[in-house]
Amino acid sequence: MNIELRNKRYLAYIERKSPKASYFKALLHAFLVGGAICCLGQMFSDILKSYYPLMDILTIGGWASIIIITLTITLTGLGVFDRVARFGGAGTVVPISGFANSIASCAIEFKDEGLVFGLGAKMFYIAGPVIVNGVAFSMIVGIIFFILSLI
Repeated sequence: MNIELRNKRYLAYIERKSPKASYFKALLHAFLVGGAICCLGQMFSDILKSYYPLMDILTIGGWASIIIITLTITLTGLGVFDRVARFGGAGTVVPISGFANSIASCAIEFKDEGLVFGLGAKMFYIAGPVIVNGVAFSMIVGIIFFILSLI
């Protein structure tokens, strides 16, 4: 049998068996879940602002982010965030919760390998490149800003 014919048959088989995606439905779910996460963060900010009126806006934003991250890691550990992510798709990835979930998921997956070689080493398996690129680009932008401030 010709390899091209086999590939065409295989692709046709995959096309028949693959579920048909509803892009509008996926977009709506992502919008609703991402919006709910952001509204939750705003709610925490408003609560902090009402209880601590002397706290500046940057500190309130930092605390709200910490609360969202802690909540995401807890829900990831309990297996709830995976179900939310399956429903919401990219809506869970875009906010800071997606980054917290990626770190927590790796830590949970490799916990059986021990604290150092499992949890400590593999925790940044997925998030590591994001951190490295963030630091590198921050340094580049800082150097450019410094040079431009001298002019």
